[in-house]
Amino acid sequence: MPAEPSRPTLAAVAARAGVSQSTASLAFSGAGPVAEETRDRVLAAARELDYGGPDPRARSLRTGRSGIIAVVMEDRILDAFRDPMAVAMLDGIADEIGQAGYSLLLLTDSDDRPVGGLRDAPMDAALLLGCSTDLEPSVRVLSQRQVPLIGVEAAPREGMHRVDLDNRSGMRRGAEYLRELGHERVGVVMLPIDRARSRGALTPERLAASEAETARERLAGARDVFPDAPAEVGGGSLIDEGHRATAALLDAHPELTAIIAQSDLLGLGAIQAAEERGLVVPEDLSVLAFDGARIDGLSIHRLTTLVQPIVEKGRAAARMALAALAGEPVSDASFESELRIGTTTAPPRTS
Repeated sequence: MPAEPSRPTLAAVAARAGVSQSTASLAFSGAGPVAEETRDRVLAAARELDYGGPDPRARSLRTGRSGIIAVVMEDRILDAFRDPMAVAMLDGIADEIGQAGYSLLLLTDSDDRPVGGLRDAPMDAALLLGCSTDLEPSVRVLSQRQVPLIGVEAAPREGMHRVDLDNRSGMRRGAEYLRELGHERVGVVMLPIDRARSRGALTPERLAASEAETARERLAGARDVFPDAPAEVGGGSLIDEGHRATAALLDAHPELTAIIAQSDLLGLGAIQAAEERGLVVPEDLSVLAFDGARIDGLSIHRLTTLVQPIVEKGRAAARMALAALAGEPVSDASFESELRIGTTTAPPRTS
């Protein structure tokens, strides 16, 4: 049986390029001062030898680090990639850590696997994405691993740095705008509030038991202006969930003249539910949302929404993780949303 061809080595690349092995390594990593002409010569030699680069396992053993930053999300990956906000945040994260030479690992927060889960997946730091219903299990596991933790829209926790958004005050501004238009009877379509993603009318008991920071804060902002606003909880940030929740609200409260949706996708579902009933948006029912997601082609309407700087939030979380890994001071970051008036809000017809 013929022997397998030997794998080209960094030493062979360095010899062909006429440089030391350490210089060749720096040319690949970009971690040190190497003249552009020298780097080009090393990379050309690597191509000639079909050398793909240093073995990352060797670097991990040498440095004690994996070169990986994990992003932990509650949603299944399939559902996460249906949400344009999650995709935009991941884009900001990946761009920032990629420039620093790190790789990105996506994990769900399930902790029931003995291998391959949060307990032993390779990572140097972890970013916990917002809109989770309960970060506590992930924080508990990752804190034991003593990796830097960055929470995006997460409640304050010891040992975790935060990227915050004005969920409450932003939603309050949107609700105040509806009140200025003359609305008094307003309902809220909510993001999930528990790990089971239980649907249905929000009760005081369900709200008191919830750890879902983003959903709770956005509801609080709406109820700062409309204290008695009824709320229906959706099973996710999805158009279908917005449709179902809005239909339930309108069944129970046909007097509503406006819907506050906690995400743009929920808002699009609210519009569909209204139009199926023969209601005209915004004349019969106004819809206010939150996010400012790119939803081109999903509706003829342009949502009135609170636009958040989602890509920059992702970049900020990544920069905080990189600073922690470099031993630099890390400060929490905070962002504000901006009310963008679209075509889905107007004074109520009765006024």
